[in-house]
Amino acid sequence: MRSSRKPRKSASKDIHPSLAPFRQKERGERLQKVLADAGVAARRECEKLILEGAVTVNGKTIDTLPAWSDPKIDQIEVYGKPLRPAEQHVYIVLFKPRGTVCTNSDPEGRPRAIDLVNHPSRARLYCVGRLDLDASGLLILTNDGEFANRLTHPRYEVPKGYDITLDGTLDTAAIAAIERKVFAATRGAKQELRSSMRLISSDATKSIVHMELCEHRNLQLKDLMLGLGYPVKKLRRTSFGPLKLKGLAVGEWRELSSREVEMLRRTSRGEQTVATRPAPKPAARKPTTRAHKTTMPAPQAVVAKPFKPATREERMERRANKPAAPRSAAPTSSAPRPTPRGTAAAPRGTAGASRGTAAASRGTAAASRGTAAASRGTAGASRGSASTPRGAAPSQRRDDSRRPAPRGKRR
Repeated sequence: MRSSRKPRKSASKDIHPSLAPFRQKERGERLQKVLADAGVAARRECEKLILEGAVTVNGKTIDTLPAWSDPKIDQIEVYGKPLRPAEQHVYIVLFKPRGTVCTNSDPEGRPRAIDLVNHPSRARLYCVGRLDLDASGLLILTNDGEFANRLTHPRYEVPKGYDITLDGTLDTAAIAAIERKVFAATRGAKQELRSSMRLISSDATKSIVHMELCEHRNLQLKDLMLGLGYPVKKLRRTSFGPLKLKGLAVGEWRELSSREVEMLRRTSRGEQTVATRPAPKPAARKPTTRAHKTTMPAPQAVVAKPFKPATREERMERRANKPAAPRSAAPTSSAPRPTPRGTAAAPRGTAGASRGTAAASRGTAAASRGTAAASRGTAGASRGSASTPRGAAPSQRRDDSRRPAPRGKRR
């Protein structure tokens, strides 16, 4: 498809030999871009100034395009006034409210989106893309012309997300039908089906859908939906590439971080990026007295070794080096301890020793009874000696030695 834009015409057909160095790309950047970065005007307006002969470089009038210049070396003047140094690039994201226009000059005097941004650098900002007067949502403002061009040019296909509130009730089948009518007309055979539409919620009075646009066609969404029988009640842009509309109230703005700017640049180059999310707050650490954990080395793979039986010499050496088992201490009490239920039975030798100990205890008790009987016998003998006359023969005395021994006492 051929562009409808007319080619640029230079003010003079013949180029003076002194202007030949400014026709080389190696010299620097395009002259109209240098003027736009310095805040003179928009790039198209700067092209008109060059063709009108209002720009001089090193005292020579430049009235042809293309032309290149290096602002660090060349002395550039516009209408005889030196060009001020290029402004530092500023990147702003704004939650555009309804009732504001995305233009820097409005003949009707309506509220402008750039008037809501009061940046300390006082840089000349302009909107990246446009939103309708009664639309709201995410809007990027910058003074970097190349950055704005990469985000808005259809060739780079940077996606934009919109939440659209429609009048009426929709279902999945109706969404699929609307999607075919909206996107099928411009999708070629080789174009990826990246644009989509999905249903968020629906009730008896309204339906909310999310539309993802990647073709960057000049779609009049309100007129298109009205023609399909679903008037648009509300339109809000919620995303621009990986950038999401989060953390801002209506009318608020903030400056983009370097990471977000780089993510937008990568998206314009067709590289995959991850959507930005608010960084989680670090959890407060509680004081602890535990020791620091040491990092264990990674376990190594265990290699199975083939089984090899031990030789006779190795078995003899193991027996010789085997430590002797410690001897158990003698029991402190003679009575056997009761064996707990569920434990293994005692060995035979241990049971015999226990029975021997019990028999010895019974013998000791019998010996004690014998000793008591002997004591009673001695007392009887003493009484017999007392009744015998002093002059009696010794044979007549009672011989206690012939008395049988008490039962249980063995001589």
